[in-house]
Amino acid sequence: MDLATIIGLSLSLILVVGGIVVGGEAAAFVNLPSMLITIGGTMGAVIMANPMDRIKKLGKITRVAFFSQTPDLVSLVQTIVSFAEKARREGLLALEADASELDDEFLAKSIQLVVDGTDPELVKAILDTEISVLEERHASNKGMFDTMGELFPAFGMLGTLIGLIAMLRNLDDPGSLGPGMAVALITTFYGSFMANIFALPTSAKLAARSSEETVVRELMVEGVLAIQAGENPRIVEEKLKVFLPPEQRKELEERHDNEKGGEE
Repeated sequence: MDLATIIGLSLSLILVVGGIVVGGEAAAFVNLPSMLITIGGTMGAVIMANPMDRIKKLGKITRVAFFSQTPDLVSLVQTIVSFAEKARREGLLALEADASELDDEFLAKSIQLVVDGTDPELVKAILDTEISVLEERHASNKGMFDTMGELFPAFGMLGTLIGLIAMLRNLDDPGSLGPGMAVALITTFYGSFMANIFALPTSAKLAARSSEETVVRELMVEGVLAIQAGENPRIVEEKLKVFLPPEQRKELEERHDNEKGGEE
């Protein structure tokens, strides 16, 4: 579970709803026709704008923002360095059994390509293409939430216009103008609320997740190509440390120190 997403969403909901409750009548902000126009209209337009296969995955895509975990780059670097050490001692063919046991399909495929003796340039081309396709797929998934972020306020404004039209038809009753205006503006509130608390933050989190996964795969490619070139495991590690933020580089060094202490 992604704590930042859960905490941020909960905090926004509590503060906004709390402000409504403290400020006056909470019931005045509940209007079923406004919800139908804003939420229903937006979802219908999103369905129209995307292939049905992508729409069917909307729930799964949303869960990525709420439940994905940050990748453990330090452990990944250690794994790849251990492969480099084994390949240097026993040869590339010795990695075939390790590749079959890996949970990550991309890393397993990368190792297998090297074990099969594929040309290094072809290995890089294949893996880079797979990363590009991944980025395009992630961008398409993120695009659904970008579309929601644009359409929620638009349908909110549409609902407000509908409410104003209904209100203006009753100008002969001045007493109804105030309540009518309030109801008309609720749809604008719903549109802004859904866009800024759900759609746009979810889109931003998906972009962050995509960036993290891309970095992980680029790290794998760099490591696998270094293994194929027969580079010294220490050099492989130094190459891969470039992908780590400073705090994780320090963690990697601490793990090395602990391993040396254990050996002594």
